[in-house]
Amino acid sequence: MPRPTQTITLPILPLPPGAVLLPGVIQRISVSSLRPDVASLLAAVYTRAAAASTSSSKSGPSGRIDTIPIACLPLASPLINYKGQQLLLQKEDSPSTPPPKIDPSKATKNDLFPYGVDAKITGIEGRGTGEFTLLVEGICRVKLEKAWTNTERGFLEGRVIDLVDDATELEKGGVVLQELFNHLKMLSRELVAILRLTAMLPRSGQQGLSPLLARRLDLFITRQKQPGALADFMANIVEASYEEKLMVLAAVEVKVRVQRVIDLLDRQVNGLKRGIKITAISTTGSGMFPFLDKGKEEEERERFRRGGTIVPVKGGLPGVGGLPGMFSGGQQPKGMIGGGGQDGEDQEPNEIEELAKRLEATKLSPEAAKVAERELKRLKKIHPAQAEYAVTRTYLETLAEIPWTVTTDDRLGPHTLPRARKQLDEDHYGLEKVKKRLLEYLAVLRLKQSVNEEVDKEIKKVEEELGATSAHSDTKEAEEAAEKAADATTALEEKIKANSAKVEILRSKRMVDKSPILLLVGPPGVGKTSLARSVATALGRKFHRISLGGVRDEAEIRGHRRTYVAAMPGLIVQGLKKVGVANPVVLLDEIDKIGGSNHHGDPSAAMLEVLDPEQNHNFVDHYINIPIDLSKVMFIATANSLDTIPAPLLDRMETIYIPGYTTLEKRHIAMQHLVPKQIRVNGLREEQVVFTEEVVGRIIESYTREAGVRNLEREIGSVLRGKAVEYADAKDAGHPEKYNPVLTVDDLERFLGIEKFEEEIAEKTSRPGIVTGLVAYSSGGNGSILFIEVADMPGSGRLQLTGKLGDVLKESVEVALTWVKANAYELGLTQNPGEDIMKGRSIHVHCPSGSIPKDGPSSGIAQAVAMVSLFSGRAVPPTMAMTGEISLRGRVTAVGGIKEKLIGALRAGVKTVLLPAQNRKDVKDLPQEVKDGLEIVHVEHIWEAIRFVWPDAEWPVDRKGVAVQSRL
Repeated sequence: MPRPTQTITLPILPLPPGAVLLPGVIQRISVSSLRPDVASLLAAVYTRAAAASTSSSKSGPSGRIDTIPIACLPLASPLINYKGQQLLLQKEDSPSTPPPKIDPSKATKNDLFPYGVDAKITGIEGRGTGEFTLLVEGICRVKLEKAWTNTERGFLEGRVIDLVDDATELEKGGVVLQELFNHLKMLSRELVAILRLTAMLPRSGQQGLSPLLARRLDLFITRQKQPGALADFMANIVEASYEEKLMVLAAVEVKVRVQRVIDLLDRQVNGLKRGIKITAISTTGSGMFPFLDKGKEEEERERFRRGGTIVPVKGGLPGVGGLPGMFSGGQQPKGMIGGGGQDGEDQEPNEIEELAKRLEATKLSPEAAKVAERELKRLKKIHPAQAEYAVTRTYLETLAEIPWTVTTDDRLGPHTLPRARKQLDEDHYGLEKVKKRLLEYLAVLRLKQSVNEEVDKEIKKVEEELGATSAHSDTKEAEEAAEKAADATTALEEKIKANSAKVEILRSKRMVDKSPILLLVGPPGVGKTSLARSVATALGRKFHRISLGGVRDEAEIRGHRRTYVAAMPGLIVQGLKKVGVANPVVLLDEIDKIGGSNHHGDPSAAMLEVLDPEQNHNFVDHYINIPIDLSKVMFIATANSLDTIPAPLLDRMETIYIPGYTTLEKRHIAMQHLVPKQIRVNGLREEQVVFTEEVVGRIIESYTREAGVRNLEREIGSVLRGKAVEYADAKDAGHPEKYNPVLTVDDLERFLGIEKFEEEIAEKTSRPGIVTGLVAYSSGGNGSILFIEVADMPGSGRLQLTGKLGDVLKESVEVALTWVKANAYELGLTQNPGEDIMKGRSIHVHCPSGSIPKDGPSSGIAQAVAMVSLFSGRAVPPTMAMTGEISLRGRVTAVGGIKEKLIGALRAGVKTVLLPAQNRKDVKDLPQEVKDGLEIVHVEHIWEAIRFVWPDAEWPVDRKGVAVQSRL
C-alpha cells in the first residue's frame, strides 16, 4: 500500500481532454495560445527556479525548471466517481466515452479528477507559430485535497498529498501479489511479442514494433522489480479508454492496480490473437518469410535461429510516438526515448550465453547437468515470441539458483561443544533435554569429521604410492623392453589394481552425515522457534523458517508441474534458493496444523519424503523434476500437540517434549532476558527502572497463568510503559528528582489493574474433613494447592459432589469412599465389621474455586484421608499436602506434574508432601530450592499415609497385626 509522505502546495496543470499522465511516463502536451494559464504557470516555474538558483551556490547562475514540481491532473469523467470507481458499465466492444467538454484553462476543482501525478517539466519544444509542446515526466501519484485560482498569476494552485509506492510492496504482498506480478510480466511480454510479429506480417493490417524496440521493451519488462511501476508502464502502452486509464490512475493499492492492468492486457492480447492467425511456418516454397526479399529473409532466418539475438543498430531508438494503440498522444515511457548513443550502448547481452555461464558456475549434480544441457539446446531453437521460451528460461534460471553442492562449513573444532553449550545457555534457560540432544549431534559431527580426516590422509598416501608405481613402471619398461616386458607389466598391473581396491575400501570408510529430524512439542510460548534459531547460530549455518500452518495444497510442498501457468517450486526448494546453501537449518513451524487430505492432495503425506532420512537424499520436486539431496539439511519441526500429526509422519521424527516453564524458571527468564529487553524496547535505561524478584514473582503468580512467557513479557512491558510515562512527566515538568525508579508490589495494581489470579495459601488452623491436595494446571508450567472439603449430614447415604469436578475426579471420590466403607472396621469407624458407616448420613465433597474446571487422576489419596479425618474426628496438619491416586485395594499409584505441584506447594507455605513411591524418579529433576524447602515422603499404600498423618493414633488393625498385601 503506498504511503502518504507529505502534503504540499503545487501549481496545477490541467491536462488536455483525453490525456492521462501516469508515474514513470514522459508525455508531450501540446499547448496553444488559447491556454493562458499554461503561460502563467511556466512564468511562475521559471521565477521559482531562478530564485532557487540564486539561493543555492551549487545550481549556477541559471535555474533548471525540472527541479520545480507541478501537479498534473486529468479532467474528470461523468462515468468515474471521485474514488476512481466506474459508475456505468460499458460493454467491451462499445466505443470509448468521449472526453468531457471542459475547457482546461477554465477548469475548477470540480472539473478535475481527484488523482493525478507529481510531475516535472523536462523540456519545451516551440513551433514558431505561437504553439509549443511541453515534455512532462510523472514522478508519483498525488491526491488533490483543495484547489484555488491564483488571482495574481491566473493559474490553478492546490494542496496535494504525495502517494509513493512502498519499495518492499512485493515482499509484503505475499504469494498473491507475486503471482499477479508474474502474470502481468507474462502478458506484457506476450503483447510485445505479438506486436513484434505484426511487424513481420504486414498483410495482417496491424502496425508492429521494430526488432530493437521490441527487444528493449522485453528486457525492460523482465528486469522490472516493482509491480506498481510495471503496471503504470503497461497501462500507458495498452489500448484503453479514457475512463479505464483514470481507474488505473486512481488505483492507489498496488494489487488493485496490477489486476486492472492485467484485465486490459488480457483483452488486447486476445483481440490481437483473433486478428492474426498463424497456422504454420513452412521452409519450402518461398521460404520462412515469403513477404521479405532474399537479403531480409536470410537476416530474419539467422535472427530466428539465434533465438532472438538482435544485431546492434547504431543511432539509438527511433521515436515511438507514431505507433497507434501503443504510445497514443505522443507519450513515451521513461528511459525509452532514443538519443543517438554510442555503439557499445546499444549492444544487448546474450541472455542464453549468460544463462549457460550461470549454470556452469552453479556446479550442478550430474543428472541436473544433463537436464540443463538438454533444456539449453531447446531454448536456443525456440523463438522468444513463443510462450515456451519464457517457461524454459525461467526453469533454467531456477536450476541455476538452487545450491546443489554449495555448503556452509560447520564450526567444528576443539572449542565446538563449549561454544555451542554457552550459546544455548545464553539464549534459553532450562530445556536441558533439548540442549543435550543438540550437543550429542555436534559431538557426533565432530567425531565423524575426525574419522574422515584420517581416512583422507590414508587415501592421499595410497594415491601417492600409486603415482610412484606408475612412474617406476615407465622406467622399468624402458630398460627391460626386450626381455621381461610382459612379466613386469603383469606384476605392475596387479599392484596398481591392489592399490586401487585399497583406495575404494578407504573411501567406503568415510562417514556420511545424516542430519537428525527433530520434533519439538510443547505449549505456545516456550521457545521452540527461537531454539531452532539458536541451533543454527551454534552450528554456524544459515537459518530458514517455513510456516506450515494452514497449508492445504500438496503442490506447496512438492511444487507445481511445469505444464501449469505460473508454476513454481515448492516451499522446500524455494527455501534452499533463498539461503543459497545445501545444509541450512530449516524450521518447519506448526507442523501439527498442516492440512489433511482434500481435493488438492495431502500435504502431510508429501512431507513423508521430505522428513524420511532414508529417502530425502533423492527428493523430487514436481517443478524441478530432478532428485535433490536434502540429507544435509537439518530439519527442526515444532508442534503444540501430537494428536493431529499422522502416525507415519510422526514416526519419521525424533520427538522431544518441551514442558511449560515452572515459576522459578519464569522468574529467572524474566530477570535475565525479558526485563532487560523490555527496558530497551520502551526507551528506558537500566538505572531508570529497578525490577525486584518479588515484583516479577507477583506478576507471574497473580497476572499470568500460562506455559510459556509471552503474556509475562506483555505484562512486564505494560509496567515499563507506565514507568516511562512517569519518567517523561517528571522530566518534562523539570523535576526529574521526583521520579522513583524502584518498582514495588503495590505499584502493580496501578499499572496492571486488579490481580487476575488468586493464589491459594495453606491454612493456619486444621479441622476434621479438610485436606490440602496438589494440582498442576492444564495450561502447563504452574502448580498450586487445592483444598478438599468433606462434610456429613443426616441422610440416606447419598454422595454429593460440587466444585466443577470432572468425570475422572468424580470416580476418584467414589473409589476413596468405597475403600473407606470397606475398611471402616479396621479404621475404628464402626463397632462391628458388618456395620455401614453411611447408614443414616450423607456426605458432601467440595473443592473451592468452583469456577475453575478440575479433573485428573491425582487426588484419590487426599479424598480418602479427608473422609477418614471426617469420620474419625482427627484433623490433618494444615502444612501437609498430598497427591496420588488409589485403587480399591488401597495401593497408591503414580501421577504426573510432580515438578509443578511441588513448586506450587512450596510457594503456598506447605512443609510436608506425600507422594506415590512410583514418583520417586520425578523428584530427581526438582530444583534444589524445592528439595531443601519440602519434606518429601513416599508411600506405597494408603495405610502408610494414614499412619504418617496421625502417627500417635492407635488403629484396631494394628492390634490384630498388619495383613500381608498380595502382590499377585
